[in-house]
Amino acid sequence: MRIIFAFIFLSSCFQHIEEEFTFNDGDFLFQDLDSSPLCEAIENVTPGFNNMNFSHVGIVSIIDGTPMVYEAYPPSVQLIDLKVFLNRSLDINNKPKVIVGRLKKEYRKSIRSAISFIENKVGTKYDEFFLYENNQFYCSELLYDAFLKDSIFELRPMNYKYQDSNEFQKQWINHFKKLDSEIPQGKLGINPGTMSISEKIEIVQIFGEVSRKSN
Repeated sequence: MRIIFAFIFLSSCFQHIEEEFTFNDGDFLFQDLDSSPLCEAIENVTPGFNNMNFSHVGIVSIIDGTPMVYEAYPPSVQLIDLKVFLNRSLDINNKPKVIVGRLKKEYRKSIRSAISFIENKVGTKYDEFFLYENNQFYCSELLYDAFLKDSIFELRPMNYKYQDSNEFQKQWINHFKKLDSEIPQGKLGINPGTMSISEKIEIVQIFGEVSRKSN
């Protein structure tokens, strides 16, 4: 009975969210995930909008009038229901730990071709190695490539070390050890935090309480 009640409560909660905010094609959903130590490691790399922590990003596509989300999320690039995305990580008030970014008007012409690019990548393997151009995709890499021809985002040398030292974060050491791969320190890449502070994006909605980096 409790499980049924919880389901009804969450469903009504997200229905209310959808009614009070109108999603557009191409909206970026920056998410604060708590699903693994690796999410924390990703968030430690670059502070996001208003110093918020983001470890994941997806993009909205309106299909037959319904907002859906494309994302690169283990095990592959996939299309999922918006409610599934929002339900993945909630704050103490059961609100999604998600903010919405929207391309500024002069850049929105890129959206349709970007979504078409992603549609053609559905099923492509998720990139656990976080390497650019290895025929796999992690979340922000997928969106970078989708908007590449219009230069919406830019790659930067990636850092897998603690910000206050020259030591690699333990989460990354363990992750790449399991993959039997070197840590790609300094290789070009992109992460959700960097994307959320792009000058070409405006933040149009904050749903729940996203964790922040301490000063």
